[in-house]
Amino acid sequence: MGDNPAREEMDWALYGQGVRELAQMVADDGYRPDMILAIARGGLFCAGSLGYALSVKNVYVMNCEYYTGVGERLEVPVVLPPQLDLVDHRQSKILIADDVADTGHTLKLVRDYCLDEVAEVRSAVLYEKSHSLVKCDYVWRRTDRWINFPWSTLPPVVDLAEAGFQVLDA
Repeated sequence: MGDNPAREEMDWALYGQGVRELAQMVADDGYRPDMILAIARGGLFCAGSLGYALSVKNVYVMNCEYYTGVGERLEVPVVLPPQLDLVDHRQSKILIADDVADTGHTLKLVRDYCLDEVAEVRSAVLYEKSHSLVKCDYVWRRTDRWINFPWSTLPPVVDLAEAGFQVLDA
């Protein structure tokens, strides 16, 4: 990846180091989540990696949409179907995982969804920006720059018009 001073550049090797150090922060703090909740899509990578590092097999996903492009976003984040049912998780400790806490709106939406439904909720992110509404419990790095993640830097290998992207109904 080229150097761009206006952006954080994360390649796969740096991701591996960062997510491992993030997992170590959680472990060193003594937090033992029963479930890791990924905020899709960026949080899927972190959640899976944290699940392996923290020996947590229960990894769930909430699909949210907020950013539609670089610096382009919806007015408010929305939860896409199917929605997570927490009815059997009243005694669970949850670790919400995402790649970045940018505005914090998506993390707040997911955290608020969980707060009254489970025993405890904490959050872990690779990056947190200073203006985030949510101050995460575990943060690998802080930055106010746009972040180029290894999974989203290159364009899709399919034509988006032909891909037939659609939101599935519950």
